[in-house]
Amino acid sequence: MSQIKRILVTGGAGFLGSHLCDRLVEQKHDVICLDNFFTSQKTNVQHLLSKPNFELIRHDITQPIFLEVDEVYNLACPAAPGHYQYNPIKTMKTSVLGAIHVLGLAKRCKAKVLQASTSEVYGDPEVHPQPESYRGSVNPIGPRACYDEGKRAAETLFFDYHRQNQVDVRIVRIFNTYGPRMHPYDGRVVSNFIRQALHDEDITIFGDGAQTRSFCYRDDLVEGIIRMMEGPSNFIGPVNLGNPGEFTIRELAQMVIEITGAKSKLVEKPLPVDDPTRRCPDITLAKEKLQWEPRIALREGLTETINWFRSIRMEDYRAPTPCY
Repeated sequence: MSQIKRILVTGGAGFLGSHLCDRLVEQKHDVICLDNFFTSQKTNVQHLLSKPNFELIRHDITQPIFLEVDEVYNLACPAAPGHYQYNPIKTMKTSVLGAIHVLGLAKRCKAKVLQASTSEVYGDPEVHPQPESYRGSVNPIGPRACYDEGKRAAETLFFDYHRQNQVDVRIVRIFNTYGPRMHPYDGRVVSNFIRQALHDEDITIFGDGAQTRSFCYRDDLVEGIIRMMEGPSNFIGPVNLGNPGEFTIRELAQMVIEITGAKSKLVEKPLPVDDPTRRCPDITLAKEKLQWEPRIALREGLTETINWFRSIRMEDYRAPTPCY
């Protein structure tokens, strides 16, 4: 039996964080879930509250916290444009101060700490697909910069704590991920399309729908995160985690309509500022170092996600920020 560890998951009641908590609790580790519930739902972890090896703490990672742990997964940060643009200064604080606080905790405890970074560090990429060696094309003063530059700064802090203080760090760059427990009103393209299709509303496409994304199902992504944390000590990343299968936004919308049987029509609206036109990961490094690659096809994952959306009551979810 593997060693039981004390593990802190910041942002642990969020979409990805809650599924990560599920896996770690199932593996019998002592799991501390920390969340301020800005964009997350307590219902995401309600089924874990009775478990003896699970603990939930309401706390904002922009403030210090003192715990004794062996590992930290730092997932705390609004990740959808509608959420992170709602309070851009707070978003930047969450990335930068949050990184400082978890790194300080890891330094004191001699804990291993993983940063959930993002494909947004590549900005609107001039290289396709994006390898980890690409330094990105980010507008530092645009409306998305609070998230893009916040995550870039967090990566800088992780590497500096590693070089200066020998903190054991890991960095994953997460590309578009979807699945059950996505907030229906998070403003992401998958949740928007599914919510609109289930109500037979027109599906909103920004631009002409020719821009591309790669969509990774949550189970594949969580597996990649855990493999990175448990991976070789001489590989700290960053490493891309995402699905290299590339789809246009229009193709995604049509697939959602087909699976749901909706009567929705596609409606085009102007493309937001600094919205990337292409986004696709080069996962060569993840295959080589982690023996990881996604296994769940988009149609299969969308079907599971749509079934979950059908099972919830939309009125139980309040849009915490304006939803477009």
